[in-house]
Amino acid sequence: MKMFVVFVILLHVSQHALALVVEVNEGEDYVLLPCRYSSIIPETNPTVTWTRNDLDLKSIHLRREGGDDLTGQNQRYSRRTSMRSDALDTGDFSLTLRKPEVYDSGNYTCTLSYGNHGVERRLTDIELEVKDQQVIVKVVEGSESAILPCKTTADLSQDATVEWTRSDVDFMLVHVYSKTRNTIREQDGFYRVRTMMNEDPLRTGDLSLTLKYPTDGDSGGYVCTIYRDKDILRQKVVLQVKERSWAKVLVALLVLLVLVVVSGGLLYHFRQYLMSVYEVKVDSGVKSVQLPCKAVVHIPKDAKVEWKDMKDRLVHVYGNINVDQPEEQHQFYKGRTEMKRKLLKFGDFSLNLKHPKGRDTKTYTCTVYSKEENILIEKKVLLQVKGSTNDEIDSPGATGNNHPEDLSLTLKHPTDGDNSTYTCIVCSREGNILKKQVELKVRVCQVEVDEGVESLELPFKTTGNLPKDVVVVWRDSDDRKVHVYENGSDQLEEQHQIYRDRTKMNEDLLGTGDLSLTLNHPTERDSGEYTCIVNSSSVIQYKIIPLKVKGRVQVQDGGHQEQKALSLTELHLLE
Repeated sequence: MKMFVVFVILLHVSQHALALVVEVNEGEDYVLLPCRYSSIIPETNPTVTWTRNDLDLKSIHLRREGGDDLTGQNQRYSRRTSMRSDALDTGDFSLTLRKPEVYDSGNYTCTLSYGNHGVERRLTDIELEVKDQQVIVKVVEGSESAILPCKTTADLSQDATVEWTRSDVDFMLVHVYSKTRNTIREQDGFYRVRTMMNEDPLRTGDLSLTLKYPTDGDSGGYVCTIYRDKDILRQKVVLQVKERSWAKVLVALLVLLVLVVVSGGLLYHFRQYLMSVYEVKVDSGVKSVQLPCKAVVHIPKDAKVEWKDMKDRLVHVYGNINVDQPEEQHQFYKGRTEMKRKLLKFGDFSLNLKHPKGRDTKTYTCTVYSKEENILIEKKVLLQVKGSTNDEIDSPGATGNNHPEDLSLTLKHPTDGDNSTYTCIVCSREGNILKKQVELKVRVCQVEVDEGVESLELPFKTTGNLPKDVVVVWRDSDDRKVHVYENGSDQLEEQHQIYRDRTKMNEDLLGTGDLSLTLNHPTERDSGEYTCIVNSSSVIQYKIIPLKVKGRVQVQDGGHQEQKALSLTELHLLE
């Protein structure tokens, strides 16, 4: 008896090990999973079922006497499976699977059931392997962009998340698309502001990634991962960024020089190509600003990087021993500069300047030297810091003295849009002129709330009786429209869908000048900067309000879980 049990177990294992293996390349039009039954097909309720046991919803395809019954089919296979119309007559129960993708790989079982009590007979086990047909994208260094393709079934659920990653050098999060969480802070700095996906990718199924200004450091393998319900789908793309053929470049330059003789106007464009200057604009008060400097040619590892300002003062030095050299730095920039070391190997020598002020407005030069002190690249960056002032007040509250001899000006409801230099000019009868300049900066107070509150208000008050043609637009950090007011009413169809039914503005806002926005049910992902822009034929104003929604953490208390919104100090204590 014991030997019989062992024999049965071995037979079962051998049958599983000998399951038919079907291989197909991803991208083929279809793949056939064979299943044939040579005996007499029972007449009572014959049913053929194709299943995949590693899925939560196992049913792939079901055929009864009356035809296909796909009510319980896993939606991953919707409109992609079919069987012969005469399957229950011929015994050919093979399944056709259209457009096989990598996530279709797995073990499939063909089962015949019959009779009033549903007797089952397992006919075939098939192991399907959909090979990842490696997609290779080739671009030339210096191109404006490269498109990394990734496509799947359309109409993904709105809570699906798409991640583009690479791990051939270090693990890097290249881009994240999600409607349920704030993803900007998750993205690796090397790809910040360089990536973009199509509009509404979940609806179209086109999850391709556009990578701007690719360089040799971008070459490598990228993985597009789709998190859909409990399923995880992956597609791979290899990006190859080829260096420019300098022979071709020289030929092109010679052609340009010949054209210069014919048309002097081309000289300007040719010069701009060689001596282009980046221009960076930033508001005073931000934590930091990045001055870009990226190489489009191979740079040796022992190169030296120098950042200097227009007064030839050393802003930052990164030596050919691969360390920062702060002792050479001018004291004006001490403790205010930083270069991302992990980006240097990708030819990115950009500089982060912390706490930029108006006096930082100038042209900066990035120079990369070889070990022999030869200049490899040299780029200039013009930095403009807007709104830097000497006098600061808190909003709202600009007040002045009411004495007759006091010429101070009272500005009601000041906003950060009023930041500027104001000049008071006094002319005497004798023709003497007295001038006094005052720089005004309106500090914007951050709005902080705990996650779970019913609503919050982003305050913005200005002068009343605004003109009827005023357009008020609130935008978030991702430049999405939060709320739009135009033509005397809210334009809800223009707001981004994540803010639908969550925003409200005051009645008679043109009369009162109260443009504050109420945001209902705020969550941690709503944190960021919100900008209100007021525009009309006679009025242009704006205000930026930082919002911080503090999240909740799970705290164990006596075996029960309760949610508490903890301050940073409390979180420190928990650690």
